[in-house]
Amino acid sequence: MRELLAIVLGREGYEVVVAENGRQALDELERRPVDLLISDIHMPDMTGLDVLRTAKGMNPDLAGIMVTAFASTETAIEALRMGAYDYIHKPFNVDELKIVVLGALERRRLRRENVLLKRALGERHQFSNIIGRSESMLAVFELIETIAQTTSTVLVTGESGTGKELAARAIHFNSPRKERPFVAVNCGALTETLLESELFGHVRGAFTGAATNKKGLIEVAERGTIFLDEIGEMSPLMQVKLLRVLQERVFRRVGGTDEIAADIRIITATNRDLAQMVAENKFREDLYYRINVIPLHLPPLRERGEDIPILAEHFVTRFAAELGKPVQGLAAESLSLLVQYHWPGNIRELENAMERAVALERTPVILAASLPAAVRAAGAGAGAGHAPVDDVLESDTLPDSGFDLERHVREIERQYITEALRRTDGVKVKAAELLGMSFRSFRYYAKKYGM
Repeated sequence: MRELLAIVLGREGYEVVVAENGRQALDELERRPVDLLISDIHMPDMTGLDVLRTAKGMNPDLAGIMVTAFASTETAIEALRMGAYDYIHKPFNVDELKIVVLGALERRRLRRENVLLKRALGERHQFSNIIGRSESMLAVFELIETIAQTTSTVLVTGESGTGKELAARAIHFNSPRKERPFVAVNCGALTETLLESELFGHVRGAFTGAATNKKGLIEVAERGTIFLDEIGEMSPLMQVKLLRVLQERVFRRVGGTDEIAADIRIITATNRDLAQMVAENKFREDLYYRINVIPLHLPPLRERGEDIPILAEHFVTRFAAELGKPVQGLAAESLSLLVQYHWPGNIRELENAMERAVALERTPVILAASLPAAVRAAGAGAGAGHAPVDDVLESDTLPDSGFDLERHVREIERQYITEALRRTDGVKVKAAELLGMSFRSFRYYAKKYGM
């Protein structure tokens, strides 16, 4: 039988290893990686179930098929409980065995792909995807790492575009619940009726158009995380219903009477001042304290200017790959304009600006002309009062044969920064004032040139 199976499966393109008994099979499994185990159940030295149990201990990903002439319900259930893909009776049809083998290996492949996909999703939401090296962002990273291991409710605050959902995803994908769903809901984008149905689901006939029962997103997020964005826009009635979920960890579908348990972690976010809304009776005080167990505030981009260059470079690299453009970075003038701009739309606005710039740019670096007009205008305003170019440029600085402008500009920047530091005895704040730059911009260029 072993020789027959080796020949048949070998002709199908499989590499086959044969073993005379269970002990020999386990020796082979210790020496080499194996995808699929086909074993008789009744053998002299040890049973096929014993072999499968030990083999699974060595390699949980191993697929198993049990073969027996004495199959019973008990042994079949035991084999399946131990992780066998299937079992077949002797005598069996060879074509039937081929189909079972193919199915076992296909399921194993899909399970491995699923694991890799989850790992990839997790990597997409690691801390490396929340970019920043400023002190304020380092504090955010540290807090996310700490609270990710808890089950406490989190309230993420910050202006629009600061990355509140990204922070919520980082909490989830670094938590023990990372293998379960992360479900995001924009509370401000749905009417009260639609939001209630989306969150809690509904039963058939609950309202016009409810032809079937429907699970709500709270059920979909079972044992995972639900992220409620713009919670400050939630109606008073929905606030009451959400409060019950937080307090009792149960809810009812719209039109239903049965209570359903809610094993979820809740992360909320808002760009509004909920404390002020509570004082104005626009938001329930009891709900506010329920969701504000752990507050996490994301600073606006204008307060973390040293992060702007690395964020911009990150977006340029990403969009250059997505759009198939040979853009490799930003010109020094462009970086300076980006740092000077106040970014009312925060990271989202910067991301959009970089996508636009990459799409329009025809050179290997992003030039100032490719930046949005608002960014260029801010730079022009900041430069008011500076000496005219003709007062600085000497008549013989542009040779007839031309030269590398980018490198020349970088050298001029380095020289001016060096001289400013020399004149101020290394005091960066004073050197920045001397050059008419913000301290954050000056610190960026000082680091850029290794000073």
